[in-house]
Amino acid sequence: MTEQASTLTCPHCGFRKVEIMPVDACLWFYECEQCHSLLKPKAGDCCVFCSYGSVKCPPQQNCCQPCCPK
Repeated sequence: MTEQASTLTCPHCGFRKVEIMPVDACLWFYECEQCHSLLKPKAGDCCVFCSYGSVKCPPQQNCCQPCCPK
């Protein structure tokens, strides 16, 4: 799988930044560069990309397990 980008948007200050998503892991924490808030996944999401990104993370895109939310 090739690298994918997603735009993360901070829910506290609205700052946006394009980040490359890991293809084989979930990113659980992300610090906003502008307000320095520590972003954590919302309930039911596996990572910050699924909660605050413009694109869900690659593991979620390719997930075929019934235990994972889509």
